[in-house]
Amino acid sequence: MKLKKVHANNHKKCFEVQTAGRTFEFPYSKLSVPPRDGDPIATCFVDRDLGSEAFTYTLTSGKESTIHSDQLLEYHQDPDYTRQMLLYKLTLKAQKLLDARGVKKREIIRRLHTSPAQFYRLLDQTNYKKSIDQMVRMLAALDCGVDVVFQSAAL
Repeated sequence: MKLKKVHANNHKKCFEVQTAGRTFEFPYSKLSVPPRDGDPIATCFVDRDLGSEAFTYTLTSGKESTIHSDQLLEYHQDPDYTRQMLLYKLTLKAQKLLDARGVKKREIIRRLHTSPAQFYRLLDQTNYKKSIDQMVRMLAALDCGVDVVFQSAAL
């Protein structure tokens, strides 16, 4: 996600971050280097060195930190981001199980009733076009059950 503009709103005690599609707020309380009464935010800018996917802020003391767009999406509990992170975790688990169990890839392909190309797409952690259902089937083929744990949102 590319960031367009960032502005420090000291009245609300948050950064206002503008993207192509919407505006996000990110509170100072979530910063790793928060501003203090004697050390306010001096500058903030969209960091072009990070592909405009993050912004950097500097305090008057010279302390500096960067916030990536993923942190914005995680804070706002964006459903697409949450889905992608779940797929990523399921894929990594499948990769580890495949290595640990020593099961032949052909056997897993046979159990899934799929093609080798589809099997390798499922094992690609950067492929977010697959479904969670497909990953649950992959884990089941690796003799691993999947359980869902619901967590209350952290406020």
